[in-house]
Amino acid sequence: MRVDGKQVVVVGLARSGIAVARFLSDNGARVTVTDQAGEDGLGAFAEEARQLGVALELGGHRRQTFETADLIVISPGVPHTIAPLVSAREKGIPVIGEVELASRFIDTPIVAVTGTNGKTTTTELLGRMLAASGRKVFVGGNIGNPLIEIVQQNTGLDVIVAEISSFQLDTILTFRPQVAVLLNISPDHLDRYPDLPAYAASKRRIFMNQRPSDYAVCNGSDTLAQQQIRAAAGRVLNFFVRPPENGQPAQGAIVTPRQIAVVIPGLVNGRINLDKTALIGPHNRENIAAAALAAIAAGGTLQGIQEALDGFQALAHRLEPVGVIEEVSFVNDSKATNVDAVSRALECFSRPVVLIMGGRNKGYDFSSLFDPVRKHVRKLITIGEAGHEILDALGPAPLMGGQTASDLEEAVLLAYRSAHAGDTVLLSPACASFDMFGSYAERGEAFRKLVGDLQ
Repeated sequence: MRVDGKQVVVVGLARSGIAVARFLSDNGARVTVTDQAGEDGLGAFAEEARQLGVALELGGHRRQTFETADLIVISPGVPHTIAPLVSAREKGIPVIGEVELASRFIDTPIVAVTGTNGKTTTTELLGRMLAASGRKVFVGGNIGNPLIEIVQQNTGLDVIVAEISSFQLDTILTFRPQVAVLLNISPDHLDRYPDLPAYAASKRRIFMNQRPSDYAVCNGSDTLAQQQIRAAAGRVLNFFVRPPENGQPAQGAIVTPRQIAVVIPGLVNGRINLDKTALIGPHNRENIAAAALAAIAAGGTLQGIQEALDGFQALAHRLEPVGVIEEVSFVNDSKATNVDAVSRALECFSRPVVLIMGGRNKGYDFSSLFDPVRKHVRKLITIGEAGHEILDALGPAPLMGGQTASDLEEAVLLAYRSAHAGDTVLLSPACASFDMFGSYAERGEAFRKLVGDLQ
């Protein structure tokens, strides 16, 4: 693919947008970067773009700019259905994302990880498993390091491990991971997709360009995920949270509380010990199994997998312990932005939980959490735009009922006062953060600070 001399429009000015603009400019393209936000809302990104010498159109999109482009590259946060993009497609102008653009210039084998929950943990763990196996690895994608950043680096990589979101999959055309991982599918981003089948179809795209020589790793116990992998051309490796009813799988992994049995004929037949792992909960055992299968498929070893797992710590904002005060534990799970993530988090605790939920609803029915909340939660405290909606759906479930707080600070204080010795105060919002914070990370950092202030 050649970009020199072409008029390329980059839509979305953030980290991936800047990375794309830099790559295109360095390779002779005439670049225009456009963003709905004004300069005040873009911070240092606008100044960085100016230093690249590209054209800037901020505070809205000009249809003419889109319709006169040779190529349009959109950032993950930009809906691919906005009117200027629809108009450009009607005129035959190609519209792709940063991942697709990068893949056109990458020869290194790619391992791609997608799913509703667990992507970042699995991606990071997988990268470390391969590194501990002696492979030279780049870890990036939706995890924070755009793939386009490595295209011009002469790094001699053995493998690229990339977290890929549904938004990024929406704009792929030829992107082909030699190993593709689908962790799970549950309702998410229903403020962007019309329904669950449309969201699931987006996840299915991770397999669409694979060849018979490739590998497709999937959750064998997730019915919706299994529906998406049926058309995969690659060699399917399923992981199971319980043995299949028809007996042991011919290949794949079976997860138990203490170990994971891994069988890939011609590659490996062994076990991974879970006694030393810091990753808690059934969902993390699934993540470990997926990462191990993908690592073996990409050239990893059982020894490297075990070494990486034993030394791996929980990532920030993902069931992250942030303090213990008078025998009450505080856990930051701010990354839990959908109802399934909250359900999975609650399964990790055998003692009662004081749960803080809320934020901006992404289209969920919170009543699906009624049984997990009734089973695990002593008291529910809600915040944000969806606070009253959550309370209406779940308020009767906890032992001590529910309560709405005006902000996160009040919620933390109320949770602490409601907790008993041995309880856990868990921030697991089931919502986006954008009503009160700039990101889930900012929300998690605020929670961590508030817990620190209690000590």
